[in-house]
Amino acid sequence: MRIELSKPHINQKKILDDQSRFRVVMCGRRFGKSELSQIEIIKTALMGNNVAYITPTYKLSKTFFEKLIKIIPFENNKSDLIIYFPNGGTVEFFTGERLDNLRGRKFHFVVVDEASFIPNLEDGWLNSIRPTLTDYKGRALFLSTPKGKNYFYHLFNKNEHDWKSFKFSTYDNPYIDIHEINDARLQLPSAVFEQEYMANPMENAANPFGNNFITLCTKSLSQSEPMYFGIDLAKSFDYTVIIGLDINGNVSYFERFQKDWKQTKDHILTLDRNKPIMIDSTGVGDAITEDLQRYFQRMYGFKYTSQSKQQLMELLASTIHKQEIAYPDGPIKSELEMFEYVYTSTGVRYNAPVGYHDDCVNALALANKCRNEHKFSGVYRFI
Repeated sequence: MRIELSKPHINQKKILDDQSRFRVVMCGRRFGKSELSQIEIIKTALMGNNVAYITPTYKLSKTFFEKLIKIIPFENNKSDLIIYFPNGGTVEFFTGERLDNLRGRKFHFVVVDEASFIPNLEDGWLNSIRPTLTDYKGRALFLSTPKGKNYFYHLFNKNEHDWKSFKFSTYDNPYIDIHEINDARLQLPSAVFEQEYMANPMENAANPFGNNFITLCTKSLSQSEPMYFGIDLAKSFDYTVIIGLDINGNVSYFERFQKDWKQTKDHILTLDRNKPIMIDSTGVGDAITEDLQRYFQRMYGFKYTSQSKQQLMELLASTIHKQEIAYPDGPIKSELEMFEYVYTSTGVRYNAPVGYHDDCVNALALANKCRNEHKFSGVYRFI
């Protein structure tokens, strides 16, 4: 049986040709680490060796397993995610969530994919993964985009015998259209692009705004008249937040409360009905927005989808990085600092961590979009 492997590009080949026992590859998205690990895994298992492939989640392990069995249609166990090679070699898949399953096992080669996202990687490496390589003097390959300066970053900087580190950006994959990367640079917040494409670890790993920029935009509440409003309506345990920006983009109106719908509506009706307002109209917010639009001629609904929220937050990140917005210390600043992004196969997902609020961030982003779209319209146009 002939197995067709993808031809490695020049920078993948640098990693494949290196004979160091422990290799750490910090790379940008789409560098080609999946193809790289495929080549390493198949070649090693074809020599009759036992290989472990570790990912942060079961879903990722299953995805890679299914890709691999299309290339090598050998006997396999779809429940336990094991591929059996005819010469006795095996490839077994594990998740970073259950590294204890590695105890007592022996492997010739271990791949740790998306190593930055493995929970408690330090403990997992020292107490679960590393011991599996002792009997066969096995090798390990760590692959990941960075996520701040965590333990993967520590391994990358490990300047010891038998360790070798490689760093490549997305630009280093000659098969990726450079215009696609440049387009991402223009669209994404700089903190996201630097980490996800340039493979530069950021101090505040998953925050799209950057703590230093957040601090630079922190000022006292403006005393000027609010001209543009953003409203995030409460859902479940959240707050309704109303934020108004003055003509220069400074927060000059801020309300955060938990009330029933009648009280919330009465509160919103106290706002200046001649000013543009952007309100969350997702789900039940659609009917609420329609009701309020009977009173406000310049109220605009905004429906959250994964794509629209990504664009909304990237506009806010760009505005913060340019220091074209300002907000007071307190809940707004705290939520901005806690806010995070997760890079998925469909784009970037922006949310507060589980158990935290992002109502202020959403309202600020809506007010910022409202100002961005209406600052040169009608009575607010200045020449």
